[in-house]
Amino acid sequence: MPTVLIAPEAFLDKPEAPYARTLTDAGFDIRYPKNPTFTRGLGPEEETIAELQDCVAIIAGGEYFTPRVLDACPKLRVIARAGVGFDRVNVPAATERKIAVTITPTSNHEAVAELMLALLLGVTKSVALNDRTMRTGAWIQKLTAPIRGRTVGLIGLGRIGKSTAVRCAALGMRVIAHEQFPDREFVAKHNIPLVELDELLTQSDFVSLHCPLNDATRGMCNAAFFAKMKPGSVLINTARGGLVVEDDLIPALKSGHLSGAGLDVFQQEPLPPTSPLLQLDNVVLCPHLGGTDTRSSEDMGIECAHNIVKLSRNEWPEGAVVNADLRASWKW
Repeated sequence: MPTVLIAPEAFLDKPEAPYARTLTDAGFDIRYPKNPTFTRGLGPEEETIAELQDCVAIIAGGEYFTPRVLDACPKLRVIARAGVGFDRVNVPAATERKIAVTITPTSNHEAVAELMLALLLGVTKSVALNDRTMRTGAWIQKLTAPIRGRTVGLIGLGRIGKSTAVRCAALGMRVIAHEQFPDREFVAKHNIPLVELDELLTQSDFVSLHCPLNDATRGMCNAAFFAKMKPGSVLINTARGGLVVEDDLIPALKSGHLSGAGLDVFQQEPLPPTSPLLQLDNVVLCPHLGGTDTRSSEDMGIECAHNIVKLSRNEWPEGAVVNADLRASWKW
């Protein structure tokens, strides 16, 4: 039987889960990685190659798929990413080797939007700091800031950005956005002004990142970016850690130019215990949980499994394949 490796930690050793049953019902054998943290992508290429030997597909998390890895896994036909980011997959190399790279565009956008709000409220209402100080026996009643009537600027207005926009508006916030390829019908319906990046930074009390990580966006949030942000504003990042230059963010937070940050993603993951971010009271941190609550996690697994099964039957999963150039010539 053809073998599929299921790698994300939340998916491990659940043979009765819907995504696992979808694969086994379609005639696939399921394998799990020997190392339960394999999906974090911290190991050498040799580990990835060993885990993928004889696999035709993988439900993937944060593994790195380099040309060397792909060359060493000649049976691999599908890399099904659980999520919408694919910056750790060398897509041109996969395309050259006729390997389809898929994502789960309909599964986790609402979970990310919910965590964005949790981080925004966590920073603005000092939730984590108040919890820590109360546990020491202190009772410090310091006024917190409101969010109603304030402006949130969304950099990126795809599925996640849209989900975030409607939730922020429901809480009484003014929403503006910077998006290269906007959905005009959506922005008109929800009365969202589209602005240039510099205008967004100067107007926004909260700047939330919802754009992909690529050569154009890597390190975009640098010292110049932070200098343009409104004094006392807050940065929220639930997208990709590589968008932010942490060495530039830290002094902006220490100086008070930014009043806070809510971060779910980091340049290095897991976040090193020596990171200065861990020492800042105006920062709320999460360990890259944005897209994976209990509901979205299962939904992503199901969507990944359906993508693999469809492609194995030479059917095309609309909107899910990153390297769509393969469509005309696709054969399992």
